[in-house]
Amino acid sequence: MGPNDPGLGDKAGPPRWRVPAAIAVGGMAGALARYGLGVAFPSAAGGFPWTTFAINVLGCLLIGALMVVVTERPGVHPLTRPLLGVGVLGGFTTFSTYVVEAHRLIASGAVVVALVYLVATVLTAVTAVLVGIRLAQAVLR
Repeated sequence: MGPNDPGLGDKAGPPRWRVPAAIAVGGMAGALARYGLGVAFPSAAGGFPWTTFAINVLGCLLIGALMVVVTERPGVHPLTRPLLGVGVLGGFTTFSTYVVEAHRLIASGAVVVALVYLVATVLTAVTAVLVGIRLAQAVLR
């Protein structure tokens, strides 16, 4: 978001302090959800990190759908994108953990698993964004 973005508090948008507040609140909720899923469904050492994979793919699907809603649906509150997109889904998805897990897999000797994880995550996440866009467009028609 740039300084001319209406979400940063121009006359048509919310006051400037509300955007970072919405991002912070959303980020906390998204990070807590991710943490809870990681605790509930831990990955075995040296095994494919299914939980982080699922979190990132689901988050990308939802980001694709959300971007359609906030750009194509009139009357969406200006804090929707910062709260849900940047905050909740930004805190929920975790591509930093994805890289750390791939590094741990390589360091433990599970190089093939790491490479499959690295490639599968990127391909599936991009596909999930596209599917989210198409689903949201279909629903909004």
